[in-house]
Amino acid sequence: MTTTMQHNSKESSTSLAPKITHRERELGAIINSYNEVTERLKQSHDRLRDEVVRLHDQLDEKNRELARRERLAALGEMAAGVAHEIRNPLGGIRLYADLLIKDLCEMPKSQQLARRVSDGVSVLESIVGDVVEFAGESMPDVAPVRAATLLEEAIGLAAPAVSSRGCDLRVKPIDRELYVQADTNQVLRALLNLLLNAVDAAGANGSIRISVRLNASGTHCDYLIADSGPGISADLMNRIFHPFFTTKSSGTGLGLAIVHRIADAHGGSVRARNRDGGGAEFCLSLPVGKSPR
Repeated sequence: MTTTMQHNSKESSTSLAPKITHRERELGAIINSYNEVTERLKQSHDRLRDEVVRLHDQLDEKNRELARRERLAALGEMAAGVAHEIRNPLGGIRLYADLLIKDLCEMPKSQQLARRVSDGVSVLESIVGDVVEFAGESMPDVAPVRAATLLEEAIGLAAPAVSSRGCDLRVKPIDRELYVQADTNQVLRALLNLLLNAVDAAGANGSIRISVRLNASGTHCDYLIADSGPGISADLMNRIFHPFFTTKSSGTGLGLAIVHRIADAHGGSVRARNRDGGGAEFCLSLPVGKSPR
């Protein structure tokens, strides 16, 4: 009797258990698919939103850069006109100052004053030259040039400044078969400006370290010029390549701006960073050129 009741109880519990029909399984599969598609759509929407934000930021940056370039072009045109107007009178002042230096041989004090006038004119002519060069829009006449040769010539031009400050300048060995696409005169000016900037930053008896290498992708040649100076403060880092910006008591503030313009015209770039061990490092990056052989 007891056995029979237990058997009937099992049959009853089995018959009461809910049965999952084929249609219900299909419905479950549809719901699961819907949930998966919904999640993928959400992820795609999030990615699209992030991409729109990124592109919008890029567009804003491009618009700001375009506006800045237009302002610089107008400023450069005006500055070039002023510089040309100043250049001729300066030439006349220098001529008369040099004549006075010769005529005042028997009047040392007066002769010294004339020399100061001549030296002052030299400084002004240098400033005018920087303004005219920065305002110029001449496109570079590029050709394959040995990277090491450009650096060696620039170091030769900077040698008097390096020597007068007692700087220790060292260059890592350079691959003699590494070429860059460059306008020799323009790139020499850019390298010279970076070297003189390093001399100023390093100060008396400071050190300058230079290396030249291919970038990671092998498309550009990087000139790395590091100094032992105080480095660049965070609030100045984004302004150092702006024209007429300088922290020095003398100079036009055009040296690094000229470097930036030359690098940009060559399809390259210039950037700066603070080194972990102290001092700053500038990197002038130029497109690699093919060996002319």
